[in-house]
Amino acid sequence: MVPPNDPSSLPLGICKPESPDKYFELLDGKFSVKGFPLLSEVPSNVVFSPFLSVYKSSDAPLALLQRVQALSHKGGFLGFHKDAPSDRLMNSIGKFTGREFLSIFRFKTWWCTMWMGSSGSDLQMETQWVLFNVPEIRSYVIIIPVIDGRFRSAFHPGTDGHVMICAESGSTKVTASSFDAIAYVHVSENPYNIMKEAYSALRVHLNTFKLLEEKTVPSLVDKFGWCTWDAFYLAVEPAGVWHGVNDFVEGGVSPRFLIIDDGWQSINTDDENPNEDAKNLVLGGTQMTTRLHRLDECDKFRKYKGGSMSGPNPTSFDPKKPKMLILKAIEIEHAENDRDKAIQSGVTDLSPFETKIQKLKQELDVIFGGEEKSVSSGSRSCKAESYGMKAFTRDLRTKFKGLDDIYVWHALCGAWGGVRPDCTNLNSKIISCKLSPGLDGTMADLAVVKIVEGGVGLVHPDQAGDFYDSMHSYLADVGITGVKVDVIHSLEYVSEDYGGRVELAKGYYKGLSDSLSKNFKGSGLISSMQQCNDFFFLGTKQISMGRVGMKDPNGDPMGVYWLQGVHMIHCAYNSMWMGQIIQPDWDMFQSDHPSAKFHGGSRAICGGPVYVSDSVGGHDFDLLKKLVYPDGTIPKCQDFALPTRDCLFRNPLFDKKTILKIWNFNKYGGVIGAFNCQGAGWDPKEQRIKGYSECYKPLPVSVHVTDIEWDQKKEAAQMSEADEFIVYLNQAEELLLVSPESEAIQITIQPSTFEIFSFVPIKKLGGTGISFAPVGLANMFNSGGTIQEVEYFDSEAETCVRIEVKGGGSFLSYSNASPKKAFLNGAQAGFEWLDNGKLALNLPWTETAGGVSNVAFLF
Repeated sequence: MVPPNDPSSLPLGICKPESPDKYFELLDGKFSVKGFPLLSEVPSNVVFSPFLSVYKSSDAPLALLQRVQALSHKGGFLGFHKDAPSDRLMNSIGKFTGREFLSIFRFKTWWCTMWMGSSGSDLQMETQWVLFNVPEIRSYVIIIPVIDGRFRSAFHPGTDGHVMICAESGSTKVTASSFDAIAYVHVSENPYNIMKEAYSALRVHLNTFKLLEEKTVPSLVDKFGWCTWDAFYLAVEPAGVWHGVNDFVEGGVSPRFLIIDDGWQSINTDDENPNEDAKNLVLGGTQMTTRLHRLDECDKFRKYKGGSMSGPNPTSFDPKKPKMLILKAIEIEHAENDRDKAIQSGVTDLSPFETKIQKLKQELDVIFGGEEKSVSSGSRSCKAESYGMKAFTRDLRTKFKGLDDIYVWHALCGAWGGVRPDCTNLNSKIISCKLSPGLDGTMADLAVVKIVEGGVGLVHPDQAGDFYDSMHSYLADVGITGVKVDVIHSLEYVSEDYGGRVELAKGYYKGLSDSLSKNFKGSGLISSMQQCNDFFFLGTKQISMGRVGMKDPNGDPMGVYWLQGVHMIHCAYNSMWMGQIIQPDWDMFQSDHPSAKFHGGSRAICGGPVYVSDSVGGHDFDLLKKLVYPDGTIPKCQDFALPTRDCLFRNPLFDKKTILKIWNFNKYGGVIGAFNCQGAGWDPKEQRIKGYSECYKPLPVSVHVTDIEWDQKKEAAQMSEADEFIVYLNQAEELLLVSPESEAIQITIQPSTFEIFSFVPIKKLGGTGISFAPVGLANMFNSGGTIQEVEYFDSEAETCVRIEVKGGGSFLSYSNASPKKAFLNGAQAGFEWLDNGKLALNLPWTETAGGVSNVAFLF
C-alpha cells in the first residue's frame, strides 16, 4: 500500500515543482546554484541529490507537505562516500572565498552564537548552518548539516577556504562510510523565507521533529514571571519564594508564572549518606557533581507546613540573608581557588588554606542558622497534604490569585550528575563522559569540567519514559504545571554504549515528550542548554519553547555592561533558525541591574514572555511597569523578533559601525528596536567571548519603514501598502511622519542603550481630509502592543475612530486635525492635541475591565 503522504499519492492540483536542474548542478568539482558557482574544488566523493529523490514519506500535515513539495525544486542534499567506515568522518564539501556568510556555531556545549566571514576557513568549529549572500543571482543559499541515519553532523573550518563536514555517531560501536543526505542545501530570494522553507523541508524529510506552527506554546508566553535563580541560587527555600512573589504583587506587577530554579531537588554526592540531602549548597558549580537520590523535593521544601506563611504568625524571612549566603559562598570559592593554585605551584603545607576554608564554612553554617541541616528522607510522618511542595503551591495560589503557572527546574538527566545508582527504582549507572573532538574549539566551561569530573548517573534509555513520568506525575500532583529542563546536551557525552548520540537522544526525547503530553498539557516545558542540532532535529516533536540566549552569571572584567549586548546577539540570530521549531525565549534579566533598561527594551519586542530573576527587595518597578501590566500580562508582539536584513552579514558586536536592529509586528503596526551592542564578542584565537573596549562607543544608525519585513505576515502585508506612516521614537518621545519614499531616520545611539521605533500606517478617512494613526501607550516600551482593536466609521455627518487599549497611562495617537470630542468608556473626556499631530489622552487602569479602555474620537 502506498504511504498516505507518499508524493505519488498526493492529490491532484498541487503545484508541480520546477526541475531542480535549473537550480543546482554538481559538475567537474563545482557546485553551482542557479548557474552560479558557489563551491569549488568539490571532492569527487561528494554527491548531490534533489530533495524528491531522497524523500520517502512523511507524517507532516498535508498543507505543510504540499507547501514543501511545491518548493522542493529549491532544495537538495549533499552526501559523501568513504572507503573505510568510522564513527567520526571528516570530508570537504568544497571551498569558497570572497563570499560573505552568516553562520551559527556552538561556542559551548550548550550554547550557540552568530559568526560571519568570507571564506570556508573563517567558519568556526561546530557550525550549525551557513547562509550565503549571493547578489549575483539575487538570492540567498543556506547549507545545513543534518542527521543521516545514526549520525549527526556539523561544519568545521578547513584550510585554503574549504568547508569540512564532520559526521559522527558518538559511539565507536556505530560506524558508517557512506551518507546520501548529510547536509541540506536550499536557495531563496528572501533570507527570512529561506529559513522557513529549509526547516520545513527538513521537518518533512526527517520526521523526527515538528515545526513551531504545528505545536501549542506554553500559556506563559504572553505573561510576566519571576525565576528564583539569581535571587537565591541553590539556597532557594519556601519563605524566600513567598516573600519574592509578594514583593512583586505589592509593587504593582503581579507575576503570572513562577519558576523555582535549581535548589529544590533531593540531591547529594556519591560520598554522602544516600538518604540525606547535600547540606548548605549555595553557588552554581557546587551542585554539578551531585545526583538525585529521590525524585521529589528536598527537605527544605518537604518540611514546609501548610499555612505557615499565610497564617497569623508567618515564618520569618530576612531579605538580607540570601545575599549574605551568596557573598560568603563566594569567599569560600575564592579560598578554594587559592588552595588549588597553591597545589599547582608546588606548595606542600596546605594547612593555612584548609584552616581558612573550614572557618569560612563554619561562618556559612551560622548564616544558614542550622535550618539547612540534613534530615533523613523518611523522617516526616505527617500527612502529605499538609506538608511539602503540595501544601506550598496550594498556599501560593490561595494568596496570589493571578499565579497561573508554577514551574520547577531539572536537568535532562535528573540533576547535573544524573540519578544516583541504587537510590531509586530506576536502573541508573554512572557513565564516564567522552567529549567529541568538535568541542575542542569551544570556550572553557565550569559545567563541562564538573560533569566530566563526576560522570553522569544515566538512567537506562529503556526506562526514560518511566523516569520522566515518575518525576513529572508527582510534580503535577503537587501543583507544578511545567518544568524548565536544563543541561540538555550532556546526553552527547555518554552515548558510547547506548547506540550513539542519535539513538540515545531519541530514547530520552521520546520519554520526555510522552511525559510532557501526559503531565503538563503537552506544552509546559522550557528547554535550556539545548542549542545544538541534535536537540532541534530529535527532541522537538512536543517541546515548543526554549532559550535562544545565554546569560553569563559571572562578573564583567570591563564593568557591568560589555556582556549584555552579546546576550541580545545570541537571541536575535539564534531565533532565525530556532524560531522555526520552538518559541524563542530571550531569558530572564534583573530589573535592578545597571543594564536592566537595555535588556527591558529588547524583551518588550522579542515576542516572548518577560521574566526577571530579581533578588527579594531588588526591583525597579518603574522599569517593570514599562513592560508589564498590573495584572501580569504583557503587550506582546505578534511574532518573534529577528535581525533586519542590513544586519545579517554584519558584526553588531565589534565592527565599530553596526547597530543591532530587530523587527517585529504588532496588530496594527510594525516595530524596530535598535540596540548598541558593540563592545564584546567571540575571539577565534583565544576561543572565548571577550571585551573589545575600543568598540564601546556611540554609533549612528539609520532606520526605515522598509526595514520591517511586512510580507512575512499576511496581516502585516496589507499595512505595508499605506502611503504614509507615523513613527514614534519611544525613548526620544518623538513623532515623525514618513513614507516608503522618505529618507531613513538617522539617530545616534549610546553604548548599551537603545531606541524603539513604532511604525503605524496612517488611515485617511473618506473625504474629510482626516489622517489618523493610533500609536498606543507612550509609557510602555512596546507602545503599539497595547492596542487591542481599532474601528473606523466614516460618513458625511461625522467621522469616528474607536480604539480598545489595554493598560493605563498616556495614550498617544497621530491626527492631522483636532477631534471635536473624545470619549473614554462612554463618557466625554479631555484630551490634548498639538499642531504637530500629537493627540494624547490619559487612561486609567480599571481592574474590573481587565485594564481595557474604550476610546473614541469624533471629527
